[in-house]
Amino acid sequence: MSTRYWCESAWVDGAVARGVLLSADDTGTLTAVETGIDTAPSDAEAVHGFVLPGGVNAHSHAFHRMLRGRTHGDGGTFWTWREVMYSVAAKLDPQSYGTVARAVFAEMLAGGYTSVGEFHYVHHAQDGTPYGTERPRGDAADPVAEADDHTARPRGDANDDDELRAHAMERALARAAASAGIRIRLLDTCYLTGAIDAELSPEQARFGDGTIDGYMDRHAGLTEAFAEEFPVNAPGESFVHVGAAIHSIRAVPAANLPRFAELTGPVHVHLSEQPAENEACQSAYGASPTEVLGRSGVVTDRLSAVHATHLSEEDIAILGGSRSTIVMCPCTEADLADGIGPARELADAGAVISLGSDQHVVLDALRETQGLEAGERLRSGQRGRFSPTELITALTEGGARSLDLPVGALEVGKACDFVALRTDSMRTMGSLDEQIILTATSADVSVTVSGGRVRVRDGVHAELGDISELYAQAFAALEMEG
Repeated sequence: MSTRYWCESAWVDGAVARGVLLSADDTGTLTAVETGIDTAPSDAEAVHGFVLPGGVNAHSHAFHRMLRGRTHGDGGTFWTWREVMYSVAAKLDPQSYGTVARAVFAEMLAGGYTSVGEFHYVHHAQDGTPYGTERPRGDAADPVAEADDHTARPRGDANDDDELRAHAMERALARAAASAGIRIRLLDTCYLTGAIDAELSPEQARFGDGTIDGYMDRHAGLTEAFAEEFPVNAPGESFVHVGAAIHSIRAVPAANLPRFAELTGPVHVHLSEQPAENEACQSAYGASPTEVLGRSGVVTDRLSAVHATHLSEEDIAILGGSRSTIVMCPCTEADLADGIGPARELADAGAVISLGSDQHVVLDALRETQGLEAGERLRSGQRGRFSPTELITALTEGGARSLDLPVGALEVGKACDFVALRTDSMRTMGSLDEQIILTATSADVSVTVSGGRVRVRDGVHAELGDISELYAQAFAALEMEG
């Protein structure tokens, strides 16, 4: 059985094409991409406006969305913002996190994203006890199932009782993503120290695995568990994938870093987000965070460096020379006053640029993309630092590379994931072809499709309904005023 969409115009092979007919099989994988089709066939849904491959959000902390509009009253710094973040993290359990994540992932879809890299570090119960060990045997309730009515297993099924309780937070995120219809690479994050040579603080206890062996064992167990529950089949229907992440040089001792070279698949890291991070690393190791990672053998084309804001020329050369991916998060970097990273220099050195929404000060793929160019213009005094084509590539292909997902282009064999932008709104009227990437916002996203299915139409989720109501449920779950 085939699903077909006729697009008035679409981004195909790095250019604007007219009359594009997309055909997908019953797995949601593209089987044909035809151009120059003047009218919509009777069996195809007509999609007006300009169609882009689905945006890829290469860096997300889902629960940070709950801080939006709540941290500005007294100014402060990244470090004071972090204390508020810890207070929200302390409230999370599998049920509430599933409720929060479902709302956030639905908003992502409405904002132009169809894939996300979830940089996840809230692994354990509030007291730091791993899920799967804190309840007595025989209690068959699944702490994740309640969070997602669409994927819940029957109550009272105790056959895999312990397995259900293990990795409960990770399962909550994965099931929320599958329920919303967003493709996820769950970046299982290693977080061992509160600062270089410092123990985890009480509020960080639930992030840590004790030792690098503890992390590796849990990561292997998570990978195995997810392979069973969320098998990776055809590109279009494979919604849950696992990756690895190093929280930062602050949180993983340098002696442990070579272990990440043992893993396959993507590895992400927060890198040089703050000057204080660089100073502490230089003091402890006599090198920059990038240099420490490079010595450890993890700076390769599988690495994604998130933020990469405060870099030396040598750092840029190391990252560019390895063809690493850089995940710029312009709206978060502006919100937290972190600075503007050297994106143009990194790209010129050979790095691949991608985009992330990080703390979700906005969930708007267009604004995030525009922020990349705006930051470059502000720091350089020059326009056109990234062309519209380069911006579209960062949002789509760059993110697909960062997360190693079968998305990022309207090509046969890739997932049928796309978003349609209105070309006749008060924001976009008169925009020339691909220059719409610099004028549209999430308000112009009329249709979002993933796996060949319409997930959001005109801001309303096709299955989950009003996204504002999903957030009302999320704030209620955390006992926060919405």
